[in-house]
Amino acid sequence: MESTTAPATLTRRDDALALSGRLDARSVAALWHEALAAVTPATPLTIDLSGCTYCDVSGSALVLALEERAGARTTLRGAEPGVARVIDRAREAYARRPPPHPVAPPGLAVAIGEAVVGKVQDLGDRIAILGRTATSAVLTAVNPRSLRWPDTLHQAEEVGSRALPLICMIGFLFGLILAFQSAIPLRQFGADIFVANLVAVSVFRELGPLLSAVILAARSGSAFAAEIGTMKVNEEIDALTTMGLDPIRFLVMPRLIAAITMMPVLIIAMNLSAVAGMATVMMSLGFPWAAISIQVVTWTSPADVLGGLIKGLVFGAVVAGIGCSRGMSTGVGPRAVGEAATAAVVGGIVAIVVLDGIFAVLFYLMGW
Repeated sequence: MESTTAPATLTRRDDALALSGRLDARSVAALWHEALAAVTPATPLTIDLSGCTYCDVSGSALVLALEERAGARTTLRGAEPGVARVIDRAREAYARRPPPHPVAPPGLAVAIGEAVVGKVQDLGDRIAILGRTATSAVLTAVNPRSLRWPDTLHQAEEVGSRALPLICMIGFLFGLILAFQSAIPLRQFGADIFVANLVAVSVFRELGPLLSAVILAARSGSAFAAEIGTMKVNEEIDALTTMGLDPIRFLVMPRLIAAITMMPVLIIAMNLSAVAGMATVMMSLGFPWAAISIQVVTWTSPADVLGGLIKGLVFGAVVAGIGCSRGMSTGVGPRAVGEAATAAVVGGIVAIVVLDGIFAVLFYLMGW
């Protein structure tokens, strides 16, 4: 069989599809899609190989693919003995291939077992990240200079100051809504003035830290997961590990400290905005500011504000920890970052509600 360097060419004739030149791996790769597109499915096909000077396994694979696409009787014409022998051997090997084994869907027990194993592994990863975070927190407390303070201040700005407009708007609207909704039933008993008490106590003890934590989870928790998840997908975290840098201390600790320290600021802003919204409604109903302030100061105590701040510190730590852990455990693929951000928001809100219920029981038992 003569071997030349002439590249393979494809020519479509009325009665045949002509392949000429050297049918090797490089030429076949360039001609593959064009050759298959030139064949009409379920139509008799004649392949003219009179101009083919060389054929290897790749060339014979192209010929067999053309025969399979035609799906009807295929005729080879003009092939040299060496070329025809290679194609015949490939056809025999193709005919002797074992049939594909059907993949049976897993049974119910297998599916449940795989799901349980996956959840256990995921829980183990979360516990490992929690332990590494606790260790990094202790090391950071012992040696504060090891913390990246510029990055921490940047995260504090993102979590705190840039969230203040949203916090103030939502707090003002919630105070406005609560005042209007509670003024209607209380007016029936001539107790309009007690709207200030109701709104102040409910916001200081419950709604202030709860709404601030939900906004933190929706705004910053998802951002933490997306940022760290993008680094995980781009293998930047692996690069940090290769350079001997701890990703937990480098990425997680600045975000965790920023969330914890900014939560009291957000809660205080939420409380003041809600009181301002309530006062706006009360003043529109004819009550002076002096009467409103006396009701708020008389019926609330520093313990109410302190309890909300304590809950806020715990909420901030949990939301930041969940967001960072979801980012650190991000998988691969184009949907991984979005799934991590979604899981961070959902997990953060669920954790906030559960912890708020626990705090409610504890405060009740403590008489606080």
